[in-house]
Amino acid sequence: MKSFRKIFLAIKHFCLPIILTATVLTLTACNPANFKSVAAQVPQLVSSILSDPKTFNYPLSQESPNVFSLIYEGLITQNPITAKVEPALAESWQISDDKLKIVFTLREGLKWSDGQPLTVDDVVFTYNNIYLNEAIPTDVRDGLRIGKSRKLPTVQKVDERRVEFSVPEPFRPFLLSTGSPILPAHILQESVKTKDQNGHPTFLTKWGVDTPPNQIIANGPYKIERYDTSQRVVFRRNPYYWRKDAQGNSQPYIERVIWEIVESTDTSLLQFRSGGLDTVGVSPDYFSLLKVQEKQGNFKIYNGGPTSSTSFVWFNLNKGKRDGKPLVDPVKSRWFNNVQFRQAIAYAIDRQTMINNTFRGLGVPQDSPISVQSPYYLSPKEGLKIYPYNQQKAKELLLKAGFKYNQNQLVDAQGNRVRFSLLTNAGNKIREAMGSQIKQDLSKIGIQVDFTPLAWNTFTDKISNSLDWEASLMGLTGGLEPNDGANVWAPEGGLHMFNQKPQAGQKPIQGWEVAPWEAQIGNLYIQAARELDEAKVKAIYAETQRITQENLPFIHLVNPYSLSAVRNRFEGIKFSALGGAFWNIEQIKIRD
Repeated sequence: MKSFRKIFLAIKHFCLPIILTATVLTLTACNPANFKSVAAQVPQLVSSILSDPKTFNYPLSQESPNVFSLIYEGLITQNPITAKVEPALAESWQISDDKLKIVFTLREGLKWSDGQPLTVDDVVFTYNNIYLNEAIPTDVRDGLRIGKSRKLPTVQKVDERRVEFSVPEPFRPFLLSTGSPILPAHILQESVKTKDQNGHPTFLTKWGVDTPPNQIIANGPYKIERYDTSQRVVFRRNPYYWRKDAQGNSQPYIERVIWEIVESTDTSLLQFRSGGLDTVGVSPDYFSLLKVQEKQGNFKIYNGGPTSSTSFVWFNLNKGKRDGKPLVDPVKSRWFNNVQFRQAIAYAIDRQTMINNTFRGLGVPQDSPISVQSPYYLSPKEGLKIYPYNQQKAKELLLKAGFKYNQNQLVDAQGNRVRFSLLTNAGNKIREAMGSQIKQDLSKIGIQVDFTPLAWNTFTDKISNSLDWEASLMGLTGGLEPNDGANVWAPEGGLHMFNQKPQAGQKPIQGWEVAPWEAQIGNLYIQAARELDEAKVKAIYAETQRITQENLPFIHLVNPYSLSAVRNRFEGIKFSALGGAFWNIEQIKIRD
């Protein structure tokens, strides 16, 4: 369950003002399809992302978009349609009878994109020297911690093709937790050993976005060929990729993938309609426009039903101080840490109007942090607490919590006007519209919200580093296995955003506290990971959802439908809300 980051610069600054004033001719002049003239005509896929990648170093990434699904693979993968675990770099595996060991057998002849052999030594290095290395701040490690002791697995070489993973106690997500990308020891091991002047591994500054692309060594279907800041990321087919089709032909079939960096979803829509993009995410405000153009534009809109991602408002519940200064104004911190205040906010947000207006009816209310596709999802019918729009209920809760009204303005018991800032990332029209409605909704119960969309890098720096924020609007990517979100719910987890503990390399925080309900959720996630009886696992995760909805560390909003438009010339699309249109990109062909 990860979120992810970004950056921006050049050609777009010439094109964007023209596009926004907009004729088809000026749009074509800046059309990303013109990149084709720069290189030979080859089978390619052109799509867009909202902003630049933040890093090319997978273990250090917390952001989306990111390049890693194209350039890396792990030992295994999970099919987003069948949910089955499938072989990737490992051709097979064997789990011991006591469930404490998995022995993987690698495929023969695996190679990195530079032609060097990919071996068991790379697997051992990736886990022991990077993911399990406490000196490297990576969210991967949070998903590997086991039991109350938070012990980590051990990884050792068996022979030239086999590697053994061991855990100290039964760990239900054991197999799935081994799906993280394998990284090249021959390129990275020196940076893990070498320390900078502060005693940190130089790996922490390795493979930034300023690294020449030919130095980023991959094992996935593609490698990075080119990165032009604020313009595009270009991927080229990895000639050493292991997959072949039934006829022995090398995969993937698509030679090149281009991500145009387009800061506005409106601009992406224009580029798709003009033929410059091969695919575009379909936001609700574009759906009606695009639907009537499917035949004329020779594309199809795929609908995967509710997405696996979440959207929510959350408050900074951190009571700590840095350098003697509170991270959050103590007056506001008292509001935010009052559960009745958070519940009142939940009742005051009109989610159905948000669905009708912002999402054009293409979504459903969201009430759980666990994806609706997951077998562990608890529905409202099964007892999950929900917060239907109710202004009167919101006001009653606020009065009960000691707030009062002064000429329709909400003030606390000390007479302080209730006012706070709400941040989100700029450029996402849907999210900006959601924030605007939340501001309006909360004004009806006397709260002033200062809604401020920020550039993505500025926003994420506040959320995960400086921690000087009050409330935010964002989302996380979900999936079938709740333990993938262990780093969100473990109090020390790297994505425990509502009460973030400082991560490795960050300034310390004095007075950081964990609420009892917060600790309970973390403990339940530990219990669920060690429980092998599926009925009991479901009951444990049901309890986590009840606690989260009672205490509302995240006030969940809307689950939109997963919609993408794809040109009909692409064959082999198996659309999934979990995987999107191109999760099986190595199998997709382009029709002549």
